[in-house]
Amino acid sequence: MSRSLLIKLFPLIIALPLHSTANASLLAGEINHLITFVGNSDCTFIRNGDNHNADEAVAHMQKKYDYFRKKIDSTEEFIEMSASKSLLSGEPYWIACPGSEKQHSRTWLLNALALYRLNKSRLNNNPDS
Repeated sequence: MSRSLLIKLFPLIIALPLHSTANASLLAGEINHLITFVGNSDCTFIRNGDNHNADEAVAHMQKKYDYFRKKIDSTEEFIEMSASKSLLSGEPYWIACPGSEKQHSRTWLLNALALYRLNKSRLNNNPDS
C-alpha cells in the first residue's frame, strides 16, 4: 500500500469507534498486535536520549500498560499513555528503523494501527480472500 493512500485513509481508519465493553477483545487484540509489531521490528527505540532494542521497548511498554490498564479505553490511549512519551521528562519517544527517517513513536504506532485496522476490515469484508 502506498504511503500517500495510507495518509489519506488514516483519519477514517483511526475514527473507527471502539465500544469498551463490547469490544474489549478487539482492544486487547489491537494492543497485543502493536506490542508484537514492536517486538518483531529491527528498530531502535529512543527514550530520553538512550537507545533501546525491540525487546527492551516491549518490556517498557508492557510495564506502562500494566500500570495504566484500567485507564485505557482505546488503542490510541494505549499509545499515548504507554508508548509515546516519558511521563517524567515529557520527552517524546523516537523510533529509528533501518532505511527510514527517525520519527516519533506515536506517529509510527498510529500508522501501524491504521494499517492493522485496514487489513482487518478488508478481511472482515472479504472473508474468502
